[in-house]
Parts: sequence; C-alpha cells; structure tokens
Amino acid sequence: MPHFTIEYSANLGDRVDMRKIVEVVRKAAIETSIFPLGGIRVRAIRCEHYAIADGNPNLGFLDMVLRLGEGRDLPTRKKAGEHIFKALSAHLDPVFAQSKFALSFDMQINDKEVSWKRNNIHEALKAETVHG
Repeated sequence: MPHFTIEYSANLGDRVDMRKIVEVVRKAAIETSIFPLGGIRVRAIRCEHYAIADGNPNLGFLDMVLRLGEGRDLPTRKKAGEHIFKALSAHLDPVFAQSKFALSFDMQINDKEVSWKRNNIHEALKAETVHG
C-alpha cells in the first residue's frame, strides 16, 4: 500500500506539470520492485495558502510523504526512498535552477493493527496479465 501524497505551493503549479511529477514518482516506485503495482497511489494537492521562511511569495515547496505497510526492513526502505527521491529531485532540477525552492520526502509506516484496506485492483491486474 504505498500511498504518496504530494503537497506543493500554488506558485509551483505554473513552473511544472504536476501530471508529470506524479508519473515520475509512480514510475520510480515501480522501479524499486518492492511495492505491489496494484497498491501504488500518487496524488498531488495544491496548497493555495502557505507561508515560507521570510514570507517571500516567490519561494516554493514540494513536500512528499509516503505511507506504506509494515514488512520491509530499513535498508530496503532506504534504498527505495533514495531511488524515488533521486528521480523526483532530478526532475525538479530546472525549478532549483530558476527559483528558491524546498523539496522534502518522508516515509511513514502504517501500523497494521489500525490500518484498514479494501482493494480489488490487485486481482484485476493479475487477471489482465493472464488474459491479456
């Protein structure tokens, strides 16, 4: 259940294509080979109201949080996180070059005792693979 939530300053919306951002993250997550394809979710939320540092309205941010289920050891999580962050950071190089910008990424593990899910996407993907 890797769920990526991206919050970003509204002024970033004019500098990058957020559809491409979510695709960069989705593809990087797949490349790690540690997440089930049917569980990957990436969403971006534009923050209209925000304040950064000294209040300069030209400053921007993108903050991504990954929530995932238990079961992966720390070295595996770190390797995956570094791969995803590197892909996202490289994609955002032009933003860093043209403006003052803050990028952050945190990974959180959900406690399975208090995390409920219902998902039939996994079965649909398996059937699609078998039947073409």
